[in-house]
Amino acid sequence: MADQDHNAASEEAYLFDKIRSVSDPVSGQSLIESKRLMAAELKESNARFVIRANGLTAEQRSLLEKQISDLLQADPSVAKTYFTFVLSKPKPKIIAVASGKGGVGKSTLSAALALLLKQKGRRVGLVDADIYGPSQALLMGAKQQSVAAVGDQLRPVVTADGIAMLSMGQIADPNQAIAWRGPKIAGAFNQLMAADWSECDVLIVDLPPGTGDIQLSMVREHKPDGVLIISTPQDMALIDAKRAVDLFQKTETPIIGLIENMAGYQCPHCGEISDPFGAGGAELAAADMGIDFWGYIPLGLNIRLAADSGHLGDCLKDSAEGAAAAFSKIAERLGVWIDQQG
Repeated sequence: MADQDHNAASEEAYLFDKIRSVSDPVSGQSLIESKRLMAAELKESNARFVIRANGLTAEQRSLLEKQISDLLQADPSVAKTYFTFVLSKPKPKIIAVASGKGGVGKSTLSAALALLLKQKGRRVGLVDADIYGPSQALLMGAKQQSVAAVGDQLRPVVTADGIAMLSMGQIADPNQAIAWRGPKIAGAFNQLMAADWSECDVLIVDLPPGTGDIQLSMVREHKPDGVLIISTPQDMALIDAKRAVDLFQKTETPIIGLIENMAGYQCPHCGEISDPFGAGGAELAAADMGIDFWGYIPLGLNIRLAADSGHLGDCLKDSAEGAAAAFSKIAERLGVWIDQQG
């Protein structure tokens, strides 16, 4: 059996090498580098190729068949060439939101990004990975929605705002503590990530504070496309944010940028701006660490009230000023970043 597996791998590598000059008609990359070529088999002088058909016209499929067949025509080991084109559902872009420290607004940012990206027409999923302290069911107004499963795979619930989401807040009793050790916590997180997210283009993952089991499972097993770090301006929060940045850099996980939350408060009576948590600390830290700074989010009573009542989406629709406007700018920039990843 081991020899058969070795031979199959060698034959696939041989065919891959023979057609390395063929380009993907959509991306312009090598067909292999673009990962459009899913498999190749050489058996009894018959070469068989499985090619991902997403985005290809009928003419482009025919062109690929001809290019590959022409390259193998003079190969004495290949008598006939067969092609199978398959349509596959693309994997959603995974955007993790991390803080290193609790209480800095990570969950509100995650929910706001999911809602605003949805308002821009994207199909968005949201994973509440804070197993010990889940809050997304409250933020998204989905506390009463129960989670179903098909076999061993969870089915996300869909909120009134059209966000597919999963949270332990919908599974566990909200009045009981979740007293689990690391392996069980990591298992619960992996089950949330392995749910049916096939209808989503973007998956926002609200990570818990710290740099523990869930963060390690995230970077090792689910490989986020990028991480947004959020912190308040004061040194105590920035120390933990820097630890989070260090973890993601060491695991070669792309860091999208750093955001400063609770950046200033405008008195509703006199209009004076005050900075109860300091000002500019996150921007300076971003420059020191060599990562992009993505802006300030001020304190806003309307955001807090809307989040507590499960109506954050309604509050974000009025994004002319204050915290709602800041969230909107960050979400717009994230949308551009996602599109640039291809």
